Amino acid sequence: MIEPDLRKSIGTLSQNTKKAKNPVSAFADQTLKHLNGGSTLQAALWLKNHIDNGGKLVVTLAGALSSFEVGVMLAELIRQNKVHLVSATGANHEESYYRYVAHSHYANIPRYTELTPEQEAELRDAGLRRITDTFLPEDESVRIMEPHLLKMWQEAAKKGERYFPHEYFRRLFKEKLIKPDKQANAADCWTYAAFEKDIPIVIPGFEDSTMGNVFASYTYGGIHKNKGDLVLDGSVMKTGLDYFHLMYDWYMKESKNSPIAFLQLGGGISADFPICVVPSIKHDLKLHGKVRDWAGFIEIGSSPMSYGSYSGAGGKEKITWDKLSTKSYYQIIQSDVTVVFPWIAAVLLGL
Repeated sequence: MIEPDLRKSIGTLSQNTKKAKNPVSAFADQTLKHLNGGSTLQAALWLKNHIDNGGKLVVTLAGALSSFEVGVMLAELIRQNKVHLVSATGANHEESYYRYVAHSHYANIPRYTELTPEQEAELRDAGLRRITDTFLPEDESVRIMEPHLLKMWQEAAKKGERYFPHEYFRRLFKEKLIKPDKQANAADCWTYAAFEKDIPIVIPGFEDSTMGNVFASYTYGGIHKNKGDLVLDGSVMKTGLDYFHLMYDWYMKESKNSPIAFLQLGGGISADFPICVVPSIKHDLKLHGKVRDWAGFIEIGSSPMSYGSYSGAGGKEKITWDKLSTKSYYQIIQSDVTVVFPWIAAVLLGL
């Protein structure tokens, strides 16, 4: 039970927030004062000032954020020109599409830890692939899109063409090969927003995803391939090297007149890949005095700073790798992205 004095304070706070021009941001300003809450607000305000003053922003997606509907926030940030490049795992990229085509077929089980192995097997046999509390419907998503992509890969092979993974996927929108699920809100699809705005998407390690696995199976010609099955030319898919070259050119062009900040949602390759572009330009391309440092680095994640974990590495450690300078803003928020990112997005969107 809430004590009377505390209830009165909450009521007053609520009234003041409702009167504010930006009630969510005002509530954040009044309540996010300390520890991870305080770090969240500080990071959000720094990013807002950075973007309002002409800065640009790279966002990276780890884990299963697309299945966890990160697009509700990220898509709107893209539409409002507050995000200028997204680096995502192959899973996050494709799962944005899966939500688009199969939203009503997803299942959610909040008490997922109570499932028995036998129940998990039943869900597997039903074609539901569990991602923590969310079940992805494979037949209504992956297998719906696979024939369209396979046709593109075959056509590219015949023509001797090569494209990035995200370029093949974008044709699904451009050529209207897929339609949004009857219960899906197309505006919540961040890959669709990126397609409309034509902002770059970087997918390091594409093979580490369901459709990446599918592509690998088509390009495999080894001893375990069934006789008569299709063997596709793997060169039709541009690789991580090509994506890194894209990052070289994009960063040098975009940073010429604008400082660029980095918002890391979770850890892993989706973040470590693009942040390395700055030290590589400096030391490997030998353009040390001709490239801007990252203006700021903000990471939201739950990994501890231990055992050499990249995901838990702090901003100061990145200075030693020349990923950040001593003048770069940095903030580590040790928390759940699904809790913290909505606050930051709300501030950036002026809610």
